[in-house]
Formats: sequence, structure tokens, C-alpha cells
Amino acid sequence: MIAYVDSNFRPCAKTVRGNVLKMSGLEPNDVEPNYETLSTLLEQNNILSDAAEIQGMFCGMLSGGMALENQDWPSALADAINQNEPLPVSVKEAVTELYNLTCQQLLEADFSLSLYLPDESSPINDRGQALINWVNGFMVGFGYFQADLTACSADVKEALEDFAEIARMDEQMTEDEESEKALFEVLEYVRISCMLCFNELGQSAEENQKTPKTVH
Repeated sequence: MIAYVDSNFRPCAKTVRGNVLKMSGLEPNDVEPNYETLSTLLEQNNILSDAAEIQGMFCGMLSGGMALENQDWPSALADAINQNEPLPVSVKEAVTELYNLTCQQLLEADFSLSLYLPDESSPINDRGQALINWVNGFMVGFGYFQADLTACSADVKEALEDFAEIARMDEQMTEDEESEKALFEVLEYVRISCMLCFNELGQSAEENQKTPKTVH
């Protein structure tokens, strides 16, 4: 499994996040979205996906090469989670905030990506299922923007193969220290592997500053 990420990338995270916020029509917000609140909002709007799967899709899209300022992601997300129907306004606002936060974390130099999972006080199997949902979302999002893996490095290919294995995990875990350690190790592997894919295939802050974007 992959255990490293090249640190020589992602400059100017604050600048790019500001551009993403401006183009989304939102003001910067220091309050991070909450997993439970967003998952409840999705359920109230009859959307079966949870917040982990949504963030996984965002990470997959961005790691697959989607431009940070891309404004087509709501359509792709609606197609995946809402039967191609437009997202309700309240849901779109909430997931847009999560999208902006995810962009910022992927661009930070200290690899600060935090997977959007239930609180550590939640039952271990709830957290494990949410991680599986995250990985499934990543695979869906990645596939939207990176269908050809022939040019990908061996490390990225290995990470995607491991993600496919993680997505098929269905064993129940016991509430003990050994299971907690195992879940943490898988979570960290998924987090690092996501950043590895973004490092190789995603559009960095520097690239986004050099390449003019046209918004219609």
C-alpha cells in the first residue's frame, strides 16, 4: 500500500479557495460543515447518500482531474445521488460549503485532508460503513473525470485497486482496541492515497492560476 505523498505541490491554497468561493457565490466561512447535520439534511430530502459519500465523490472528481473552479459538479452530483434531478436549494448550499472545504484541504501544504466521517464516539461499524461509502463515492467521482488509467502511475493504479477491495468490505467489527487500530490504519491509507491521486492527476493551485477559466 502507498505510504507517502510528494510534498512539492499545492501552493497558494488560500488564493485558490478564494477564487472557488467567489465563483460559487458564497462568502468565506470558518465554520466547517458537520457530518451528522449534512447526512440528516440529505435524508430529509429523500437522498440516500450520506455526507461521507458526497465528500468521497468530490475528492474523486478533483483527484481525477476536474478543475477546482469547475461549476458543472452539481449536475454530476445530482445525477449520481438524486436521479438527475436538481438538488434542493438547502442541499446545494450545504454541499457547496463542503466542496469548498474539500478544495481547501486538498490544496493545503500540510496534507490536512480530513475524511468526512461520523464522530469518533459513534459505533465503530457506523464509522466503518461511512468509510466504505466514502470510498465508493471516490470511485464514482474519479470515474467521471478519469476513465483512462493507462497513463496513471503504478502507485495510483495500486491505490484504486485497494479502494475497490475496501469498497467490498462487509465484515462487522468488534468494539475493541484492535478494531479501532485497524480502522484507523485503513482510514489513513485512504486519506493518503486520495492525496496521492490528487497530486498526480488533479489540477494544482499553480496550474489553476496560470490557466484562465471561463465561466458561463
